Amino acid sequence: MSSDVILSIITAALSIATFQATVRLATPITLAALCGIWSERSGVVNIGIEGIMLSAACTGFLGTIYANQALGSKSVSLFVGLVAALATGLLLALLLGVLAVRFKTDQIIAGTVINILAVGATGYIYRRYLATDAPVAPGVLSPITDWPLIGPVFSALSHIPIIGPLLFTLQPIALSMLILVALTHYILFYTPWGLRTRSVGENPRAADTLGINVFRMRYTDVLIGGAIAGLAGAWYTLEQVGVFTPNMTAGRGFIGLAAMIFGKWNPVGAFLAALLFAFAEAIQPILQTQAPQVPYQFFAMIPYLLTIIVLAGLVGRATPPAADGKPYEA
Repeated sequence: MSSDVILSIITAALSIATFQATVRLATPITLAALCGIWSERSGVVNIGIEGIMLSAACTGFLGTIYANQALGSKSVSLFVGLVAALATGLLLALLLGVLAVRFKTDQIIAGTVINILAVGATGYIYRRYLATDAPVAPGVLSPITDWPLIGPVFSALSHIPIIGPLLFTLQPIALSMLILVALTHYILFYTPWGLRTRSVGENPRAADTLGINVFRMRYTDVLIGGAIAGLAGAWYTLEQVGVFTPNMTAGRGFIGLAAMIFGKWNPVGAFLAALLFAFAEAIQPILQTQAPQVPYQFFAMIPYLLTIIVLAGLVGRATPPAADGKPYEA
């Protein structure tokens, strides 16, 4: 590879367009990591994030197309789809909570069951209702700059050099991801709720002695994480592509778990890790264009190889909450 090609790759990789794509592609990974943080900070391992995201993507799309068919309004239909995705995330998180907290099932197995259930159920729904003669979808969520009332404000802010195009031209789910990172960090480390969450994840017996309801905290935090994972699933069908296809989440839930570990169960650290994984994905079109002789599958493997390298390098170094994955006996 010549020096000119390498220079072209570096120049394109450091462009504003690439950074915009990085933030956009980091959305589902970051949301998946936040879901894992909420669950594991309270002591519940959530391996089922991938399944929750896939199910939410499917139900969000179904809710959107059928609401559009009944109501004929794009904005209302997309809102219905978003509610359906969030409800799906809550429902599957509740299932995980019942299995892990109430029945004290092995949490890895419980999450794996959710993943298998999601693949089977969404595959059946796709073949039965979406593969042929599916109602027309209304499209995807518009960028914030196109929204009435607040759109002109964001349009003006988007002209700020560098930061403007990165932050103020986002679609709503991507923007909510940034807000959730800040909000999760604040709640976990600067509020009584966050202190209780961390206490039941570190030493539930001591928390129980102090009058904290360990079971209620774990249920609630798992449900919060499930809603966030539902939002991650909605990103695919309501903000990214506007259609549902089987297995469209493509392992981003597991990459989110890797980002959570890489970020040491800290929302800001997880977000920075998600940006790293997303950047590896964002530069794939650049690499394919500059090196067409290389099969594109090699470039598509980059985020997954990076995930393996990160986990191989950090397992044994990153320390999870002390009671993570351990059922509590009152």
